[in-house]
This record gives sequence, structure tokens and C-alpha cells, in this order.
Amino acid sequence: MPAGSCHCGAVTFQVAAEIVELTTCDCSLCVKKNAVMAKVHESALTITAGEDLLSLYQWNTRRARHYFCSRCGVYTFHRKRAAPDHYGVNVFCLDGFDASAVPVRATEGVGMSVVETGARAQWPARASPKGRSESAPRSAASGSSGWSRSPSRCAGSPRR
Repeated sequence: MPAGSCHCGAVTFQVAAEIVELTTCDCSLCVKKNAVMAKVHESALTITAGEDLLSLYQWNTRRARHYFCSRCGVYTFHRKRAAPDHYGVNVFCLDGFDASAVPVRATEGVGMSVVETGARAQWPARASPKGRSESAPRSAASGSSGWSRSPSRCAGSPRR
């Protein structure tokens, strides 16, 4: 069972699945974060520490839920837009995992529908001392876009 963490170690998790394929995506977000992911069913991902330190980023249709460590900023995993009962796990966060030993398949994300054509009309506000954007919503449950820190388990977040 592969264990994983963000860079600073505040967020840790376990994957209870055999990883037989990796994927890349050419959507604007995955390209920017240079993501290589393993697709796992939601029942196979368990957060073991730091759930309260996860930040959520959503954009466009807001179906996908991208999680990052609020301390070190590392992308750990995301709930997939095209398969909402699965997560894409950042394979570079998996301890001792040899990504070169697993085949990689390129997936198309750039052709998925874009709802907000002017998605970045302005940059988000500067972060406040508590780590939240001053203009961002206070909880992921609000359904708004942008960064937020979830004070408790979000609906749809991995189980603990």
C-alpha cells in the first residue's frame, strides 16, 4: 500500500490500490503543475494526517476538486472531473514509488468544455496572514471558485 505526502510532510495519505498506469493531461492546470497522476477509486485513498491543512482549488465547471498543502503548496491529489468517484494522485508524492516502471498515457483535457472563457480576468487577492485569500470564500462548501482552507472534512474529500 503506497504511502504519500506533500513536501513538508504535513499532509500524508495512503493508496490501497495497485498502480498499473499513469496519466498526464494537457488542460491548462495540469500543464502548469506538470502533473503525472495515478487514477484510484475514492475508496482507495485515505488521508492519514493533515486533512485540515489541505487547500482546495476549483475552476471552470468546478466539478474537479484540486487539493494542495496549504503550508508547502504541493499538489497532492484531485477528485477527477470526468470520473468523480476517482482521484488523480500525484505520483511524485508517493514515497519510494518508481514512476519509470509504470506506463504513461496522455489524456486530453484541453478539449474539455471551458465554461469561463475569461477565466483569469484578474489575479486573486493577496493572501491574508491566516493563509486565505482576502477575497476568497471561507469554506469549500460555499461552491465559489478560488482557494480556500476547509476547516473540516469537505463533502467529497477522501476519507480519513
